[in-house]
Amino acid sequence: MYRVSVRRHFDAAHWLRCYRGKCENVHGHRWEIVVSVVGSVLDDEGMAFDFTVLKKALDGVLDRFDHRNLNEIPPFDTLNPSSENIARVVYEELGAVLPAVRIAQVEAWESPDAWATYSPD
Repeated sequence: MYRVSVRRHFDAAHWLRCYRGKCENVHGHRWEIVVSVVGSVLDDEGMAFDFTVLKKALDGVLDRFDHRNLNEIPPFDTLNPSSENIARVVYEELGAVLPAVRIAQVEAWESPDAWATYSPD
């Protein structure tokens, strides 16, 4: 099995609802999103999946979050914009863009030492 991963980023503000602590206040992050896809077959060029295609699809999903307050953008206008929820939403939206691709996981890094990972299993 081959695993192909790309990393992209977006800058956005958010705040956590019903949280007791500093994160209940509006603050920002440079979110790093890492997506890994898997496949067992290589194409004629020897690739399981083209990095360029995956980056472009992920950029299309993340563009609407960049330089925004996540709490104002669906689904985060009602869903808490935690790292866990961001990872799942990116997974679901990217899956809709690339339905024939098996996405293994999505990581949402809110800082260099704090992140959440979503996978369907």
